[in-house]
Order: sequence, then structure tokens, then C-alpha cells
Amino acid sequence: MPVPTDRKYAKTHEWFLAQGDVVTIGITKFAADELTDVTYVELPAAGKAVAAGESFGEIESVKATSGLYSAISGTVLEVNKKLADKPELVNNDSFNEGWMIRVKCSDLSPLSKLMDAAEYDRQTSV
Repeated sequence: MPVPTDRKYAKTHEWFLAQGDVVTIGITKFAADELTDVTYVELPAAGKAVAAGESFGEIESVKATSGLYSAISGTVLEVNKKLADKPELVNNDSFNEGWMIRVKCSDLSPLSKLMDAAEYDRQTSV
């Protein structure tokens, strides 16, 4: 599956899709494939603050547990509740149905420091 060109990518394999001042965050297909079968996703509740450069949750698989990191600061507006019962959505559709949180963000400028799809593709092809 090609990496979508409508979002930005962190070196830690999270993607960020800005729609106005709301940013949807998830992990990439590459990261989901590396983790193998995702068994649990721990996410913050709506209303919680997230900070750029800090962890906002964890993702567990049969292989490993990994932190989830935000490149932006803001307040969680929505959490993908489907992941509580179907964490495999991260493996099956990481760029769409497997999204994790939506954050209201007052400063989108940190996104400009992230990779575009072509840069991310080069990073994961090495």
C-alpha cells in the first residue's frame, strides 16, 4: 500500500493528518507490520492534553510494546473507540479505520518539520 500523500510523518512512524485545526494521528502501515499482530492500544481520554515530543499512549502486539508520540500539542477531541474491541484495525487499515486520536491544535507549525510521504518512503526503504 502506498504511503498517503495527504499527511505528514514522524521518524517514530506516526502520521498526522491536519484538517483545519484538528489533527488525526495514527501509525503507519510500516510500523503496524513491524509490530505484527496488534493486541491492545492504550490511548488518552477525550479532554486530555497531549504535548509535542511526548508519549500519548502505547500500542501492544504479540511482538512488542511501543510508545505513541505526538509531534503537536493540543487537546484530545476524540479517541477511536473501535480500537478497544478491534485493535487489529491498526494492522488491517492503519491509514484509515485504524486512526488513534484527533487533537485540537492551536499551532500547526510543528507539522512543517515532519516528513512528507516521499521522505518517509525513503526512510523506510533503507
